[in-house]
Amino acid sequence: MRHVHVMLRGRVQGVGYRAWCAREAERRGLLGFARNRRSGAVEAVFAGPADEVEAMLAACRTGPAGARVDEMLVHEVSDAALAAGGRDRFVVLETL
Repeated sequence: MRHVHVMLRGRVQGVGYRAWCAREAERRGLLGFARNRRSGAVEAVFAGPADEVEAMLAACRTGPAGARVDEMLVHEVSDAALAAGGRDRFVVLETL
């Protein structure tokens, strides 16, 4: 299992990025969450098989139609990163 924390900046709010993340993550069988940050970023945690997490990260560089990802910071984390939500399935959380 690979666990990553991702922070995305650019035009990532108001374009359906979180819902897109949820669909893509569920399609890949990943656990975790996505949420907007008041700073204008989108934060996500993805957990699952390393190849599926890598595929999700590649997809996140583009995102849904209308999105523009200017910066994507990725950090390896432990399963403790799922404490906010998403231990059983991928969820969309409220803005933090």
